[in-house]
Amino acid sequence: MMSKKTFLVAFFQLVLFSWSSHGQASTYKIGIVAFYNLENFYDTVNDPLKSDEEFLPDGTKHYTGEVFLDKADKLADVLSQIGVDRTPDGWSVLGCAEIENEEVLKVLINHPKLRSRNLQIVHYDSPDDRGVDVGLIYNPKYFHPLYSEPLNVPLKNDDGTIRHTRDVLYVYGMYGGEPMHFFVNHWPSRRGGEEASAPGRALAASICKAKIDSITALNPDAKIILMGDLNDDPVSPSVAKVLGAKGKTEEVGRSGMYNPWVDSYKKGIGTLAYNDSWNFFDQIMISGAFLSKEQDGFFFHSAKIFHKPWMEQATGRYKGYPKRTFDFDRYIGGYSDHFPTYIEFLEKVKN
Repeated sequence: MMSKKTFLVAFFQLVLFSWSSHGQASTYKIGIVAFYNLENFYDTVNDPLKSDEEFLPDGTKHYTGEVFLDKADKLADVLSQIGVDRTPDGWSVLGCAEIENEEVLKVLINHPKLRSRNLQIVHYDSPDDRGVDVGLIYNPKYFHPLYSEPLNVPLKNDDGTIRHTRDVLYVYGMYGGEPMHFFVNHWPSRRGGEEASAPGRALAASICKAKIDSITALNPDAKIILMGDLNDDPVSPSVAKVLGAKGKTEEVGRSGMYNPWVDSYKKGIGTLAYNDSWNFFDQIMISGAFLSKEQDGFFFHSAKIFHKPWMEQATGRYKGYPKRTFDFDRYIGGYSDHFPTYIEFLEKVKN
């Protein structure tokens, strides 16, 4: 049973707490990895290479500097609170989607609510037609990236022409001194219908799967975290078949992937709502190496949605949904049309 008493350790400032199992108490460090779709987090500068016209001061959404700064403040509200009930610094690594460029992330990490964490960014401009990218924000006290690259998703239109979409961001580094691999995703949307658009998401999943297979071929016990807005649910073919992610730990092989959100989705829980039904697009999956609690490194402890009442739409047709930024072209001062997710890891502290 977990004790409420927590305290910091200077050498790796993650929270320590006591956890009693079978009458024996042990002390653990906590690590938190999160994902958040920031919902059209654009700047206010026209980029001629991107389709960003509606998100400009003279665009249909009247996306002024005042709106941009208010949205940044709202996002900082959320990000500053995820995981702080478990560790004062909250999350140590965050994947994010629907950002226009690195500059908007710089504004975010330098916000007064986040500035003291000295957060850093890994980002590449992707060829997406809408001009949005994925990115990774990390706290350098806990994670040190050693290598990163964008993985292209070669999507095509029906006529064979290239359809530009988001790259997959791959980052490898040391998390608390332990090697870890991160994949940040924003798979092709369901525009045109779920079934008709499914091959695009299957393709994105296959790009991840090929890279994961190359990693586990060298090290079957590699620790891998795949996260993102997948535009698919935990039981969708792209996730369950292409990635082969399992919802039960006993079904996960040594080099397999575990998806902790399957049961939640089957219970009707989700991270975004559409037409009065919930989808669970914002997923974080982990490799089998995280599942054993009898190990020296970090192991999986829990998976949660960060969902507070103030993040919900209180009235109108979206009542109960995540409070979005815009109602069509009208700015309503919300946070995002997605709820963020996060995973908590534990590592036993050696006596």
